[in-house]
Amino acid sequence: MMIRGVVHHQMLSLKRCCRSVHHCSALIYRQHSRDVDTVRMEEMMLRPVRGHDVRLKMLAAPVNPADINMIQGSYPILRPLPAVGGNEGVGEVLEVGSDVTALKPGDWVVPIDAGFGTWRTGVVCEDEDVMSVCKHISVLGAATVFVNPCTAYRMLKDFQALTPGCTVLQNGSNSAVGRSVIQMALALGLHTINIIRDRPNCAELIQELKSLGADYVLTEEEVMSPGLHEIFKEVPKPKLGLNCVGGLSGGLVLSNLDHGGTMITYGGMARKPLQIPSKSLIFQNVTLKGFWLTQWKRDHRKDEVQLKLMLDHVCDLMRDGRLTPPPCVLTPFHQYTHALHATVQSHQRKHVLIM
Repeated sequence: MMIRGVVHHQMLSLKRCCRSVHHCSALIYRQHSRDVDTVRMEEMMLRPVRGHDVRLKMLAAPVNPADINMIQGSYPILRPLPAVGGNEGVGEVLEVGSDVTALKPGDWVVPIDAGFGTWRTGVVCEDEDVMSVCKHISVLGAATVFVNPCTAYRMLKDFQALTPGCTVLQNGSNSAVGRSVIQMALALGLHTINIIRDRPNCAELIQELKSLGADYVLTEEEVMSPGLHEIFKEVPKPKLGLNCVGGLSGGLVLSNLDHGGTMITYGGMARKPLQIPSKSLIFQNVTLKGFWLTQWKRDHRKDEVQLKLMLDHVCDLMRDGRLTPPPCVLTPFHQYTHALHATVQSHQRKHVLIM
């Protein structure tokens, strides 16, 4: 009887354990390669939820150029292999550990740091790895809020004292960050001069950016000749310039800044060295700085108040309709190969995996 009772107890424990085991589908890469077809969907078992753990159901996760760079092995930070792809996304809390107090089932959360691995249907992580996000915005908005819009927010806030009526000059203006800059600047009462590359649908794009609040939209050719002289009769010369292209385009931003202005480089899409006019440094006393939101988050990781204030402010803009998510192509999770290839071929549209 003693042995039978022990066996019965062990079987009950095993059944309870099996019921608590959860699995997920994940997009995993086991080597760094320029061939994104090395990414495979695999089944993963999730660890039990304990202590400060939370179990999430991922709702949506974008495919960004940085995600592709991590797969290729060319990003400044790389996860140990094998790795789950995806740095950004939104998940719903399904279960919390006994020591979790700030989160509860039903909450939406976003990962704080890069390398989280958002391309999976579920995950168990520590509560300190995620931050709650407002549920009064769309899933698409929540999935894309904590990288590009927050990059725009920090660059507008941290480098120059901008007051209503000031001007911001940027290139790559149709990018996700560029669109956020336009809308946030409008909310702050700032003017924006926006540089884009010439393209077949240029007139359509100009109208689209103006509908977001852009004051001026010009091609690189238009900036070079006749320049921005007529515009500077209507608005002040910019104290802040934002560069995500590099090459000639970055030089155009730099050479049109006001005396004592600052140019922030946060990308290099042209893959060409930044052309720096010497006269801007000598006679205009322009400052050059770089910005990477991932590093900013890591530097402020222990300052949860500042992180939360930034996220809440950006979410408030979304909730009020003053900030819209970037143009996105919604892709079912099982069609991930289409999203990966499309992102490699063109950065014009953000692809978002829907779980």
